[in-house]
Amino acid sequence: QVQLVESGGGLVQPGGSLRVSCAASGSISSLNFMGWYRQAPGKEREFVARITSGGNTFYADLVKGRFTISRDNAKKTAYLQMNSLKPEDTADYYCYVDVAITGRYWGQGTQVIVSS
Repeated sequence: QVQLVESGGGLVQPGGSLRVSCAASGSISSLNFMGWYRQAPGKEREFVARITSGGNTFYADLVKGRFTISRDNAKKTAYLQMNSLKPEDTADYYCYVDVAITGRYWGQGTQVIVSS
């Protein structure tokens, strides 16, 4: 089994910054993609960002230039640095990892609220 623990969400004012983390543990043979989706109230879950084991990144257009994803392979941890936050970034953020052979696992979600 693979466990993901997210941390770092919270309340921030528009224009502010937050960093969320996602730490993986358990029976992990090889971590491939790590990334995040988010889901705002009343909306469908949407892709935010992902990073490969080699450090290649891909972002949704809505967050490109404001969010930065990174990872520490030794710690099996991914980070999402969110800058210039907007009220429309308010959502529950869910990290995921793709593990070789066994598939995709999800974190429990962390809430991000952008409000003055």
